[in-house]
Amino acid sequence: MFIRDADEPLLHGGDLGAARHLFPDAPEPFLDLSTGINPNSYPLPDLSADLFARLPQAEALAALAAAAANAYGAPSAAHVVCAPGTQILLPLVASLVGSGRAAVVSPTYGEHVRAATLAGHRVAELADIDPATDADLALVTNPNNPDGRLFDKNNLTALAKQLHAHNGLLVVDEAFMDVGPPEASMAREVGRGGVIVLRSFGKFFGLAGVRLGFALAAPDVAARLRSRLGPWAVSGPALAIGTKALANRAWIEEMRRRLAAGIARLDKIFAAANLDIIGGTSLFRLVRAHASELFHHLGRAGIFVRIFPENPSWVRFGQPGAETDWQRLELAMAAFTNTE
Repeated sequence: MFIRDADEPLLHGGDLGAARHLFPDAPEPFLDLSTGINPNSYPLPDLSADLFARLPQAEALAALAAAAANAYGAPSAAHVVCAPGTQILLPLVASLVGSGRAAVVSPTYGEHVRAATLAGHRVAELADIDPATDADLALVTNPNNPDGRLFDKNNLTALAKQLHAHNGLLVVDEAFMDVGPPEASMAREVGRGGVIVLRSFGKFFGLAGVRLGFALAAPDVAARLRSRLGPWAVSGPALAIGTKALANRAWIEEMRRRLAAGIARLDKIFAAANLDIIGGTSLFRLVRAHASELFHHLGRAGIFVRIFPENPSWVRFGQPGAETDWQRLELAMAAFTNTE
């Protein structure tokens, strides 16, 4: 299956302007559950005005790369590329191999297909990784979005080796691995070549507006990506925030526990509403329902969730944050009757 015109923008969660247009009479503020972004943001440190007035410093960039290598398990800071979000990295990574056949394990984040198409690849969407061995570029999201599917690390390592043998490349998007099993990450394997791992900062730390992400790759590949990004790609404030947050192991571990407890509460809400849970992570859940009915029911209550036009029975929920938000969702779900 091949993608639509790659210049056509894709739909994503988080568009509260669209929510207000669809539900102009809904109570404000909207409760945005349409993304997988942590609602419990990392507390921002005090930032010097100098960070906003000066160009980002090389020493700060090096400190962030070292913190990311330690946090994600990359072999060294030389294997880390810091960027203003993984979205910026996708087309750069896709263009590291010449135009050919790209395999995207789907359904998944739609920008992967679009980025590969923009890089000149013929894109096939596959249900699993097995048929991807003869591709020039393979893209896998692990854990997957929106269903939370986990791919076996041994299988991914084998695929990377097979692709590398004919100069192919495996890209593993680990945007949600912060709440996944650490042993499933491919971060430690990037030094072998043939594989690039993408890590998102904003989702787990709840700071998507900071625009920060990372590519983990063999040092020579990392150097090519840095060259394509050019100087000062990451802002001074983002360098400072990212370095501090990634080193805060106590906050990270406590947040993992807090999110696990929250997703258990969300599951109870779905069980009470007779909704089948398809999958997810502790940052989001995918459920089966009459999607349009549930979407509009919640929208009229000022709660915005994610639906998928290509899958009319899928609805994805992020976690609420404040207790008042949880109560809003519980009340709205208690008034919903699933007709799926």
